[in-house]
Amino acid sequence: MNFQWLDWVVLLLTLILVIGYGLYKKSAGKTTEGFFLSNRQMPWWLVLLGIMGTQASAITFLTAPGQAYTDGMRFIQYYFGLPIAMIVIVLLFLPFYHRLNLFTAYEFLERRFDAKTRTLASILFLISRGLSTGISVFAPSLVLHSMLGWDIYLTNLFMGGLLIVYTVAGGARAVAYTQQLQFIIIYVAMFLAGYYAVNALPKGISFMDSVSLAANAGKMNIITSGKTDNGFDWKDRYNIWSGLIGGFFLALSYFGTDQSQVGRYLTAKNIKESRKGLLLNGLLKIPLQFFILLIGCLIFSYYLFWHAPAFFNQKLETQVLQSAYATQYNHVSAQHRQLLLQKKEIASQLQQATQSNDVEEITKHKNALLQVEDAGNEKRKELKNIIQLAVPGADTNDTNYIFLRFVSDTLPPGLVGLIIAIVFLSAWGSIAAALHSLASCTMIDLHQRYASQAIPELQSFQWSRRYTVIWGVFCILIAQFAYNMGNSLIETVNILGSWFYGTILGIFLVAFLLKKAKGNAVFAAAIITQLLIIYIYFLDVISFLWLNVIGAFGVMIFSAVIQLLFSGRAR
Repeated sequence: MNFQWLDWVVLLLTLILVIGYGLYKKSAGKTTEGFFLSNRQMPWWLVLLGIMGTQASAITFLTAPGQAYTDGMRFIQYYFGLPIAMIVIVLLFLPFYHRLNLFTAYEFLERRFDAKTRTLASILFLISRGLSTGISVFAPSLVLHSMLGWDIYLTNLFMGGLLIVYTVAGGARAVAYTQQLQFIIIYVAMFLAGYYAVNALPKGISFMDSVSLAANAGKMNIITSGKTDNGFDWKDRYNIWSGLIGGFFLALSYFGTDQSQVGRYLTAKNIKESRKGLLLNGLLKIPLQFFILLIGCLIFSYYLFWHAPAFFNQKLETQVLQSAYATQYNHVSAQHRQLLLQKKEIASQLQQATQSNDVEEITKHKNALLQVEDAGNEKRKELKNIIQLAVPGADTNDTNYIFLRFVSDTLPPGLVGLIIAIVFLSAWGSIAAALHSLASCTMIDLHQRYASQAIPELQSFQWSRRYTVIWGVFCILIAQFAYNMGNSLIETVNILGSWFYGTILGIFLVAFLLKKAKGNAVFAAAIITQLLIIYIYFLDVISFLWLNVIGAFGVMIFSAVIQLLFSGRAR
């Protein structure tokens, strides 16, 4: 663990700077509109940063490089449908939201259908966003647990408590203004991490050489077809078709119906400012995500020449080395180190062949590198089996720890603290926005909607802050159960979202496109579709991205059929 006094200084100063600036810019006035929507006065560039900051949580910066390290760049295809979704939202969703002067997206559903449909969509959102935000709370706790050895459950309480105070004190305006500083600090720090990954390579190996080595190891798999010898693999999570189609429907639901995002662009001065923010997000998101994933590939190339840990979760590895299985673990680790020596030699030979453009030698050494890589992965599987024996119930998926381990072992003092600061900053920005959306949906769509009498403005503001605290506590509780998810955090959040996003999107698409469909029909269709989605997921016959497509079309088809069958009785 390489966390020194200078890292503490950089970490604390960075956090104090950003939080202090946010509180300085905090929402003025004790009104619900000021607390949730910053009185609808945000310019387009703050809307853009709010949209991107809410989406790019600590999970993105913490686990996306590890995702690329283990699975290559193909995760980028997940975002291919996003630019198209932004255009559809600007043309179809945005005019309704601004014309009706909404607090939440779900108010529109009552005006189009009825109260129960609005309430159903709100509850589905609250469940999905509450679960996802709980996992996001876990991400910065994972940093302190991994690097400093802090107890993960106490750390969740500590981090969650700070987030609640920050969110309740600042309001939407503080979140928006801090995200501009966060954005700059985050990408500067990530650039420096990538720079050090290349700079630490042996003399004579450039950035392009590093990328070439990663490509020869199969990590630059930016476009994949999903096809196998047996036809298209519907369970393949990331390919061009699941990205363009499934990713489109997921992005359409997330940015078009998820209050954590809708609430960002409803803060804009007018529809023109919202439109700019959304379209620029569609333009910038893919290259920025590509850059973050590329860092994982650069780290992979770095570890071709310097010994990669056999297992990246250092805390868990220490537990195993203190157990009765230490000898067995060390034996397999020694075999893994021998493979790393072979890999280093092969990588050097491959680099020389690439520089001399010797196609035959390139092919020879590329195949050898892939073979050693596969052998190394087999040894890692053996180690994970030993870990399971030594620490029953332990999470042996160490993808979430790859970037942290590289930062801890490699970067100089000061920069380590800055990297850790960006994890906290991205977490606080995205979680604060999520807590605001959860509180606003609870207050506007449930509390105010079903209150027996009108609620005074000051009382509404006070209840809004209380709901922010309540949801913060809920998310802390979810974080306590996020330790053994099995997938990387970034995948877990997207899977949870895909359970609900298709159904919610389908309700809105019926509202926009099926003019004859009424409230009873879409309500029944949404419930049927949601149960069907959960059933299909646990059948494990299709990738999670396709659930968004099935959900959207399911609600539309069931709504049309139910309305046709019961047209005389439906509202």
